Amino acid sequence: MSHAPTSPSSLSAVRNVGSLVKFSHTIFALPFALAAVVLALPTGAFTWSKLLLIVLAIASARTAAMAFNRLVDRDIDAENPRTRDREIPRGVLTPGFVRALVLGSCAAFVVCSALLGRLPLLLSPLALALALGYSYVKRFSSLCHLVLGAAIAFAPGGAWIAVGAPVTLAPWLLVLAVASWVAGFDVLYSLQDESFDREAGLHSIPARVGTRGALWLSGMLHVVTVACLFGTGLVLARGTAFYVGCAVVAAILVYEHALVRPGDLSKLDKAFFDLNGYVSVAFFACVLADHLLRAV
Repeated sequence: MSHAPTSPSSLSAVRNVGSLVKFSHTIFALPFALAAVVLALPTGAFTWSKLLLIVLAIASARTAAMAFNRLVDRDIDAENPRTRDREIPRGVLTPGFVRALVLGSCAAFVVCSALLGRLPLLLSPLALALALGYSYVKRFSSLCHLVLGAAIAFAPGGAWIAVGAPVTLAPWLLVLAVASWVAGFDVLYSLQDESFDREAGLHSIPARVGTRGALWLSGMLHVVTVACLFGTGLVLARGTAFYVGCAVVAAILVYEHALVRPGDLSKLDKAFFDLNGYVSVAFFACVLADHLLRAV
């Protein structure tokens, strides 16, 4: 049962909004977008203003997506023991407030896209459709994890386009790497709700194939991730530091899967939050190091 919503004060609203949209989780997408900017530098037109707009676009799109997800899932969240203390079911943020946050964030994303160029502007409705539409997919398809992956993979793909680099095989491989990475760890995260999803008639890979099947599929998605990252390096003829980054990503993902076992999900939060943050940051650091070493 949800609590009666209350109107948030300015200070508590900022705190509650931060909790609602998990600003810290921007670390999943942003480093890969920055890596795309670095990889596109030889043929792209880099400026600091473009970089700022890319960061703002990613932050606003992600805020819109998370807030929209919490908005449309508020009744489901109220029934799920794991999520019933989220901000809307708990009554600390009203649906109207969150709806305004979604609209404002969408507007900010479109403005940033327009300032980045004609093509980013034309693609912005598709990006928003994926980011917002993901929230409904779980109601009819267990492919929801792949849709989330595609939505987040728009970050590096959009960043590549925003700096004006030609769209060759390399950015497609990077996009596929991010999409499969996100889908893989989202499958793991969904293990927490396997029983609830079945009872509520919701669709997810764990609810469809069970824990062991979900772990296997998640692992296969992460094999695709590593293969695509190495492929990106080969296509772009990157140096040793880039491949070190790929190897670090592979090692972290292997460790992530070692933490999550059938019947023992106690370390799932660590596998989801900590390790996936390390994946994106480590990859960007190695991409940047490779770029700097090549410039010497």
